[in-house]
Amino acid sequence: MNDAELAGARVRQLLDLTQRLTERLTAETLAFQEGRPQDVAASLAETQEMANLYRRDSAHVKANPALLAGAPASDRMQLIEATRAFNAVLARHAGAVEAARKISEGLVRAIAHEVAAARTPASAYAADGRAAQGDGRAVAYNRKA
Repeated sequence: MNDAELAGARVRQLLDLTQRLTERLTAETLAFQEGRPQDVAASLAETQEMANLYRRDSAHVKANPALLAGAPASDRMQLIEATRAFNAVLARHAGAVEAARKISEGLVRAIAHEVAAARTPASAYAADGRAAQGDGRAVAYNRKA
């Protein structure tokens, strides 16, 4: 295989990966928007694997632009367009993930608040006249959902 054929094969491989990742993120964004985050969770490992492969391959090409220089111009243009589409979908996906995160955190805080409020004693004073301390059980949550 000569350099031009090898460069063309690399472009097509990166193009295919970019398009598959774009399709997956589009589907995940839709799932978040429709309130189905469990659909995203089911395929999260595969999405992360694809994203890591994309990150690694695109960084390799960025560091060595000559790898794609010999590819046909039409193939390179397809890759450029696919990358633009991917970046647009990635921005929408990030917004959907952030919105889902905020909703989850809000739900966790609301539940923690309700649990804490339910544990507060009805009387502000204990039988001996001192201020009541509550039931001693703690509710803990972190900021990650």
